[in-house]
Amino acid sequence: MAGVLGLALLSPLMASDAEARELSVSTVLSDTFPWGQAAEKWAELVEERSGGELTLRVYPNAQLVAGDQTKEFSAMRQGLIDLAVGSTINWSPQVPELNLFSLPFLMPDHDAIDALTQGESGKQVFAAIESKGIMPLAWGENGFREVSNSSKSITSPDDLKGLKIRVVGSPLFQDTFTALGANPTQMSWADAKPALTTGAVDGQENPLSVFDVARIDQVGQTHLTLWHYMADPLIFAANQRVWKSLSEQERTLLTETAREAGAWEIAMSREGNAQRLADIEARGVNVVKLDDDAMQAFRDATQSVYESWTPKIGEALVETARAEVEASR
Repeated sequence: MAGVLGLALLSPLMASDAEARELSVSTVLSDTFPWGQAAEKWAELVEERSGGELTLRVYPNAQLVAGDQTKEFSAMRQGLIDLAVGSTINWSPQVPELNLFSLPFLMPDHDAIDALTQGESGKQVFAAIESKGIMPLAWGENGFREVSNSSKSITSPDDLKGLKIRVVGSPLFQDTFTALGANPTQMSWADAKPALTTGAVDGQENPLSVFDVARIDQVGQTHLTLWHYMADPLIFAANQRVWKSLSEQERTLLTETAREAGAWEIAMSREGNAQRLADIEARGVNVVKLDDDAMQAFRDATQSVYESWTPKIGEALVETARAEVEASR
């Protein structure tokens, strides 16, 4: 009887241990960057709120796709990845609507980004992701992408002519830099820094957080232009098969913690930009800030990108986004 009673007393704990579950989370950057910190924050909140019954194991540096960040969305659809904090850029080859955020000079400031992600455009983008077998949960932010190079200040489209610029694996980026007269060279982030070091490419484009933390100035990138030509929202998401296997309580937990982690990361990322810029300038980088006339020259030079990409993204979605940006001014 004592033995039976002992087993009875232990059974709730044993059942709890059996039900404990670990899910994988993919990110492209480590927790030295805000992007990676967003995933770690999500994992921290989930473990805390679930009492350890549900845990998230973060795999940074695109480990689950052998460093090829453009394969992350496909790997998640196939069930090789449970969850991800992914980039709209990296997922855009599989979800054309995500190219909306890469249209050059669409979003001039943070108010415009928020207008899209929190408005009708964001709802339509989330619906497009869900239709591909992935459940989007919340937004994060990698930030506005700025351009740097090793040879000269970029103040007009003419300054980009002939420069080899490393870009991510998105055809829209190729078209944008081609329209500006540059020679875009597609490569993963893992290959980018060595290419900058050897001079195989002249420049690159990334948010200030990446430029600062990765010390891009140490590989010859001594000229940085702040042009906010596009932003890179992040998306917290889950494989739909994994999502359907979770209880309603677990789904609510994942969604609420994703939104909390996303809001935390967005605020942290934006608040840190002034200090990052000051640190970059203190290291001797020549920083150019464009006035309205200079910005207009870049907008004019990239109008062909809108003409070719609006039909691929969806004319109604692009018009909705433009209206939301205008209303945010």
